[in-house]
Amino acid sequence: MMVPNIDTDAIIPVEQMKTLDADFGRCLFFNQRYRLDGSDNPDFALNRPPYRKAKILVAGENFGCGSSREHAVWALVSFGIRCVIAPSFGDIFYNNSFKNGLLPVQLPANVVEALAVRIAADANPDSLPVIVDLEACTVRGPGTGGPAIAFDIDPERREALLEGLDEIGVTLKHEAQIAAFQARDAAQRPWIYQHTYL
Repeated sequence: MMVPNIDTDAIIPVEQMKTLDADFGRCLFFNQRYRLDGSDNPDFALNRPPYRKAKILVAGENFGCGSSREHAVWALVSFGIRCVIAPSFGDIFYNNSFKNGLLPVQLPANVVEALAVRIAADANPDSLPVIVDLEACTVRGPGTGGPAIAFDIDPERREALLEGLDEIGVTLKHEAQIAAFQARDAAQRPWIYQHTYL
């Protein structure tokens, strides 16, 4: 989807966010994926084989710009997308991605464009896929050609994604240190830990 400035309203329209029990994956790119009668739009990329079960989305610059709706990330993850590769991202979307287990990979525009061309030229469901290796921080594929493309990611965010941890899970990794601090602090300032109820 090499279109620049795909905003969060295009990713999931506000009309599709009215309930928390909605199938957000079905709502992904709702206005582009479906015709007015509700049938699939055959011209939309994610409705065409081999992309119907895509796990990686390659997109244009400034992906996820617009409003701060976290539903945009929920829709991508619910659909099955685990990684978005783009030259740049909307700031809030980028941060929301890590909080919800979606890997945003930022690569130079010419590298993303070359990758998109290779994907389009090798749209064979039996060929080797694009592989994003979070441990090695590389992107490979499609097919057998081409070198590994390195990407940068914050080490703490990388570790959290590899371990499947959200922000609370990351904090709980330090539970022993937190408890030790609270014990020391309670000994030094006991009045803070005394509860008085009126």
